[in-house]
Amino acid sequence: MIQARKEAQKYYRTYLEPIPTNQLVQRVAAIMQEYTQSGGVRPFGVSLLVCGWDNGRPYLFQCDPSGAYFPWKATAMGKNFVNGKTFLEKRYNEDLEMDDAVHTAILTLKESFEGQMNSDNIEIGICNSKGFRRLTPAEVQDYLANIV
Repeated sequence: MIQARKEAQKYYRTYLEPIPTNQLVQRVAAIMQEYTQSGGVRPFGVSLLVCGWDNGRPYLFQCDPSGAYFPWKATAMGKNFVNGKTFLEKRYNEDLEMDDAVHTAILTLKESFEGQMNSDNIEIGICNSKGFRRLTPAEVQDYLANIV
């Protein structure tokens, strides 16, 4: 979303540091909520998952088209999200290593995925103290090979 990038840049220009994740989500949610009440514009039609790293820990927020936002430790969205959330509730814990977290995410996807999962039809991103990084197709394929 271009507005989120603009808000992050505006904050950086003012304070010379990255915007805290919760403040970015608040600003994005306010924009989304504004579109539900403004004439001549269409409201947003999708929810967003926003991840970030602040104060030495990860943050994950879900922002709905209504402008409501919620913090999560793990969540699922989209088709069959209820089963995904249930699966995550059983498998997630605070002490997961990165590889285990990626495997859990893939297994959650697999619960409702139609067809064969491969590096062409799924993407995996990792957010940590170094920033956000999207795994390469080869890295995704390596994780998928270990799932079988």
